[in-house]
Amino acid sequence: MYLEHFGLSEAPFRITPHTDFFFEGANRGATLEALLYAITHDEGIVKVSGEVGSGKTMLCRVLMERLPKNVETIHLANPSLSRDEILFTLADELQVNLATNRVSAVMRALQEHLIDLYAQGRQVVVLIDEAHAMPAETLEEIRLLSNLESNRHKLLQIVLFGQPELNEVLGRTEMRQLKERITHNFTLEPLVRSDVAQYIGFRMRAAGYRGPDVFSPAALKLISAASLGLTRRINILCDKSLLAAFAGNTHQITAAHVKAAIRDAEFSGAPKPGFGLWLGGAAAALLLAGVGLALYQLNERPAVAEPPPTPAPAPPAAAAPAAESAPANPPATQAGNPGAAAVEPAPSPASQVEPVEAPPQASAQDPKASSPPAPPRLGPLTRQRLEETQKWLETADGTRWFVQLLSTDADSAAQVERFLANAARADYAEPIRVYAAESKGVRRLGIIHGEYPSHAAAMQAINALPAPLKAHGAYPRQIRRLRD
Repeated sequence: MYLEHFGLSEAPFRITPHTDFFFEGANRGATLEALLYAITHDEGIVKVSGEVGSGKTMLCRVLMERLPKNVETIHLANPSLSRDEILFTLADELQVNLATNRVSAVMRALQEHLIDLYAQGRQVVVLIDEAHAMPAETLEEIRLLSNLESNRHKLLQIVLFGQPELNEVLGRTEMRQLKERITHNFTLEPLVRSDVAQYIGFRMRAAGYRGPDVFSPAALKLISAASLGLTRRINILCDKSLLAAFAGNTHQITAAHVKAAIRDAEFSGAPKPGFGLWLGGAAAALLLAGVGLALYQLNERPAVAEPPPTPAPAPPAAAAPAAESAPANPPATQAGNPGAAAVEPAPSPASQVEPVEAPPQASAQDPKASSPPAPPRLGPLTRQRLEETQKWLETADGTRWFVQLLSTDADSAAQVERFLANAARADYAEPIRVYAAESKGVRRLGIIHGEYPSHAAAMQAINALPAPLKAHGAYPRQIRRLRD
């Protein structure tokens, strides 16, 4: 709305990560360089921690872009993976051919494949998001994976990203062995006031602005205090302030514009701006700014699905934790405390389908999915898709691939129904199916999409999916996995 008004070529304060907007000040560049060195020259586990909104996702994206070409990266964004599921996910990502689904055999196949890659001069790095929310048994499996090695070198480099709670998890007695394998600890610190001013100026110029500073010193002071130095909050406040100035037909961001943005953002833990009196033209400008902010929210903010009603009790199912992600600060050899990188992403705008607030999907090895009888309390769409999937599985070629959109416990049946209803309204060409599975007494539901001849074709399909469909971390799987 305000790009032309301020002479911008693109939005400067988007909350989705754009690596061209990576801010290297405030030790951000030093943090990235230290991470690159630790990953490519060290053989221990690397830990990156930071508050929600401190720029962990941006750091992770830039890291993936700048790793050498001989480094193959695997990004695991689902913290609810079980210890078995994480093995099958890695096997899927590395396209390891598995003769059996026995866990011990999968581990051997993984090690052999990693040895082959190492012989080719390639390195594999696993970036694990939201590690603080992972089950203890999965973290233990990560420790075991870090033991995979050739005669002289580790075969798998692991980087844990998490919120500060990750430090508490690793402080537990049962996590001692994993903690001892962590050789580098990085922490993303909030930006101090002087860094906030540099960060805002950098983002404006990266977006094409060429004029004098837009944000007044008083505005910068308010943004620094209200954001607590967190880059996501800074972006939100700056975006709203620019919109307010545009609505007021001015090119200078004042404290009044920022106060309006702070009230609209309603950040928890942020200082409340005072309510002053504005007279005459100033009052009219602020009123117009408020209208502009409201319209902006309606038109630009991502749609958020209403929480579904609490489903009726279903067979016992393991709760799947969900949390936010995080990166970190340079090892002792780096001077200074690294700060937050750029901005972490918010949910993608739901232009066609609203994402469902469901626990993250399970991994490439979901339990046996022979489509058992539908449990009670499933919605009509879920029951219909279960029947269709059972018929499809009877004739489908097990060597072909599909896309896993969501996997969750049966207690979330109402959320699965809502996901299907939203998807049905969008009328996608490829069919969306549902399967039910049971493992160790736990019933799960999965939502899958399409049918493709190869892993590469399934990956292309994932890239083409609208954001709401892959909001829970879509990934490819083979049809035979549903029958094993």
